[in-house]
Amino acid sequence: MNTLSTALKQFVNDEDGVTAIEYGMIAALIATALVAGVGVVAGGLENAFDYIAGKMTVGP
Repeated sequence: MNTLSTALKQFVNDEDGVTAIEYGMIAALIATALVAGVGVVAGGLENAFDYIAGKMTVGP
């Protein structure tokens, strides 16, 4: 019975799994922010290049 209670106490006090989950959640949040940011920047770049292309003239 003593080993069962000791094992249960160790299981409750073990925080290694919690730390790994927290790092995973942080990585997922960063990835989501990057995907959203790339979408916004890509639209702006496309507009900028379209503007530049419209201002260019073809030579004779």
